[in-house]
Amino acid sequence: MDQRTPPDLSRDAEAAARAVCLSAARRAGAQDRDGGFPGEDIADLARLGLLAAPVPAALGGAGLGEESGAGMLAAVLRLIGSGSLALGRLYEGHVNALQLIGQYGTADQSVRLFGDARAGHLFGVWNTEPAGAGLALEAAGDGLSLSGAKSFASGAGFVTRALVTAGCPGGGGTLMLVVPLEAGSRADLSAWRAQGMRASATGTLDFSGISLADGDILGEPGDYFRQPAFSGGAWRFLAVQLGGIEAVFDAWRAHLVRLGRGTDPHQLARLGEGAIAVEGARHWVARAAALASGGTNDGALAAPRIVAFVNLARLAVEKAGLDVLQLAQRSVGLPGFLNGHPLERLSRDLATYLRQPGPDRALTGAAAEILAAGEGVADLWDGGAP
Repeated sequence: MDQRTPPDLSRDAEAAARAVCLSAARRAGAQDRDGGFPGEDIADLARLGLLAAPVPAALGGAGLGEESGAGMLAAVLRLIGSGSLALGRLYEGHVNALQLIGQYGTADQSVRLFGDARAGHLFGVWNTEPAGAGLALEAAGDGLSLSGAKSFASGAGFVTRALVTAGCPGGGGTLMLVVPLEAGSRADLSAWRAQGMRASATGTLDFSGISLADGDILGEPGDYFRQPAFSGGAWRFLAVQLGGIEAVFDAWRAHLVRLGRGTDPHQLARLGEGAIAVEGARHWVARAAALASGGTNDGALAAPRIVAFVNLARLAVEKAGLDVLQLAQRSVGLPGFLNGHPLERLSRDLATYLRQPGPDRALTGAAAEILAAGEGVADLWDGGAP
């Protein structure tokens, strides 16, 4: 790991993300393969200080993502997602893990784990499990031991600090653990044969037999699912998705310019509709980030109201992405489906990453909260604005 002190990113995180965006976009085609991983891009994140940036400033980071920095974090996630959605997915998981550590970790845990982030360790958050083989924490002599696995784990084999959920010994709830892992071990990527996001190294990781100490337990049982952070934190992956939507739009526009098709009124109409969708997604993400991060005008909204808004944002960004994909593919036509065309991989990655869990539940849950509200629609979200 890189032991060098990262640069001060208190004002330059967006510039660093823009540099990563450009280099990641150049490498993304070569990484688009089964078992691919953006290793050089992760190294750039470490070199430019972005792996350490979410660490609180008092502990050697830039405080990226703290209440006052939510807008900057949204911009960083969007830029990285624009360069590579696979890289954006991995970085969002890293940020999520560090925010959970900041929220629930003890002082000793924060010093140790934030030090790992500054040293270049890649963190991830994994909570999905194979049927019948979920992760469990068990008493083993004078210590603790793990059994079971996590599935759909992005960065499997490359994440060296995994924040995972596991059943308590003897039952009694779900705990968060931060498990040190050795790169290149325990991961099985053979089942990840997805259409897109091939470079995310998503797979299954077997934790059986790993020994842990009490200091590896983060927070109390049930903390991982506490609202509004659990559902409200979805705004982060929406910011990454927004970057992917913008990349599709830019590839589509560049195609029209390159072929001189900008005078066709039908093409112009589709491009205009796409621009409306992109800008709508941008506003949803900015507002969701402000509400979920506590950046409000008149005090924070109640947790159910924040969750409802972020759930609506999930559906709005998904619709914007699907609309832009359909318009771009209609405009570009068959060339956009051919290997080597910029739109082909971008479309596959975006279509895959837009598939997030429980969209119907997110929509109906938000609608139920709105139905029960006493305020008029103009006042539902008062207290939060970007």
